[in-house]
Amino acid sequence: MLLGSCSEYQRVLKSRDLNLKLTKANEYFEKGNYYKALPIYEELISAYRGTGRAADVYYKYAYCEYNLGDLIMANYRFDNFTKTFPNSDKVEECAFMAAYCSYVISPRSSLDQSATFQAIDELNLFMNLYPNSNLVDSCNTLLDELRIKLEKKSFDLAQLFLKTAKYKAAIVTFENTLVDFPDTDYKEEILFNSLKAHYKLALNSVDSKKEERLKDTMKAYVKFADSLPNSSLLRKAEDMYRSTQAELARVYTKK
Repeated sequence: MLLGSCSEYQRVLKSRDLNLKLTKANEYFEKGNYYKALPIYEELISAYRGTGRAADVYYKYAYCEYNLGDLIMANYRFDNFTKTFPNSDKVEECAFMAAYCSYVISPRSSLDQSATFQAIDELNLFMNLYPNSNLVDSCNTLLDELRIKLEKKSFDLAQLFLKTAKYKAAIVTFENTLVDFPDTDYKEEILFNSLKAHYKLALNSVDSKKEERLKDTMKAYVKFADSLPNSSLLRKAEDMYRSTQAELARVYTKK
């Protein structure tokens, strides 16, 4: 049976009968045999270019790439479909699928997030082009997931700077995380660790910069205490504040 199936498939591949090829490709496609359908559709794309069957062939060709897991090529195929067949009734679906492929390609937060930014751009473009689409809610859900990933990336980077004693970089990154993600779930940790970074930076500064940085530490404490008066970390923050006051007093006595 296996040999018979293989020989039949080889006959289809070698056949010059386009109707037979299309029929078998569609049959393979419907059965989920995308690896068999793909090379036939690839050949038929050229054969049917400019005909009424071209859009359906290319549409299924793109889905073969998608279902076989080649998401980079699927993204390209779906996007190319929208440009090649702008009047097709499947153009909206393919525009969404192109963006969705980019969403799936987006890696975990610890890796480079270039693909995540691309996915965000493509999903936003889809919603701009099809604001009344029933897929807009899905786009918003995907965008929320991608933004959470970028938020974690930014927070983790700030934490790494703090851990490796790159205090200035940590402060800037914590602040940027709050600006970019004002509703972040990491707000308490960000404000506390930003205070810690200010505190560590001030204590390790040369005398000429210590006064200014100690004052910045006190401002960071006030920001934390005002924003989160019931925080479980408030006592630790107060300890840093009192230590900062004492150090600032010593700086003044040296003058």
